[in-house]
Amino acid sequence: MPWGPEFAPEPSIADAASAPATPPLPGQPGGEGPAAPQAPVTAVTAVTAQAPAPEPERIPAVPAPTPAPLRPAIGHVGDRPPTYDAEPTALPATVPQELDGLVSDTVLDGAGYGTYTLRAASVRGDSARFRGEPRRDALLTVRFGTDRSALVLVAVATGARATERAHLAAADACRWIGGAVGRSHVRLSEDIRAGRRGDLTSGLNRLTDRSYGKLRARAAELGLEPQQYTAGLRCLLLSADPDCRTRVFFGVGAGGLFRLRHGVWQDLEPKAPEARDVSGEAAVGIGSASSGSGPDGDHLTMDLDIVTPPSRTAEGPLGPPTEPFRFRASVARPGDTLLLCSSGLAEPLRGEPALAQELAERWTPDQAPGLAAFLADTQLRVKGYSDDRTSVGVWEA
Repeated sequence: MPWGPEFAPEPSIADAASAPATPPLPGQPGGEGPAAPQAPVTAVTAVTAQAPAPEPERIPAVPAPTPAPLRPAIGHVGDRPPTYDAEPTALPATVPQELDGLVSDTVLDGAGYGTYTLRAASVRGDSARFRGEPRRDALLTVRFGTDRSALVLVAVATGARATERAHLAAADACRWIGGAVGRSHVRLSEDIRAGRRGDLTSGLNRLTDRSYGKLRARAAELGLEPQQYTAGLRCLLLSADPDCRTRVFFGVGAGGLFRLRHGVWQDLEPKAPEARDVSGEAAVGIGSASSGSGPDGDHLTMDLDIVTPPSRTAEGPLGPPTEPFRFRASVARPGDTLLLCSSGLAEPLRGEPALAQELAERWTPDQAPGLAAFLADTQLRVKGYSDDRTSVGVWEA
């Protein structure tokens, strides 16, 4: 910065000695014109050397973070655009007495524990946005406990189609399974970390049946048939212990469970069994060894429609049989991405290769996307698929 006159530095002795000779003034030998009056000269008797002032400490510059790669706009995949607009058009109709049952257009959540990063989003479908219908999908993300024994539950529920209270049934299903798991979370966390296969399958089966029993009781209170107040329910249990890489899926009803490994999608959805079919494979570290193996060499647990004696995690008596109970436990590898989703995303992911390829390209990098980017990815639109979409992604470090 330029110096002002009052702050101009004085020349040092060394500067004066090294400066070039001053040309002769007028009136001096070698000069021209009359001599100018001389100013009085003061003799310099001594010079005291002074150490230069220390420079102020410089704070090293922090390098700017590398910007995340730009993602394409929501747009659509496939050869034709969807029928409906991409943005909400109409709000659901309601009355003052039903304000407690309102659901928002979009829900977004996320967290990170142990070796994984969690992203979750639920979005009202294009057709529901156009017609002013509420989102039938419900999403619950919750943590029980602290430190290494903490347990994360993610629940996704979808209310029955063409029923007025579908969104309420889905919310109830999430809330009741959340309460049941929360009251048993200490035992469930120990079972997951210790690999107690039998307790996990039987306990979660009974907790799920109990939640569906509450749905049936609620339907009776409303004067409805059970099928008019029900929902598909799909859940993930994730331990916060960084040494535990076991990921547990359980639930009832349609949807999807996928794994993205080395850029390739694997469909892990357990198939609906015949009555009393208890066949399945053991997960690594869960239960006894199995001669079979799952995709890409993993041993997986798959116990379906299990009939078992009461477990220490059970709550109350069972109700009438429901749809087949689905269970799978898998051991995650670094770089894996596990995807749990409702039918609104599972169906186009299975039916439109362009969507599967686009999501694989976006989610293959090791770093999980931010919340906004994950929401944009969830909303990639496909012609012919306009239902609600709920997706839960788990990125393994």
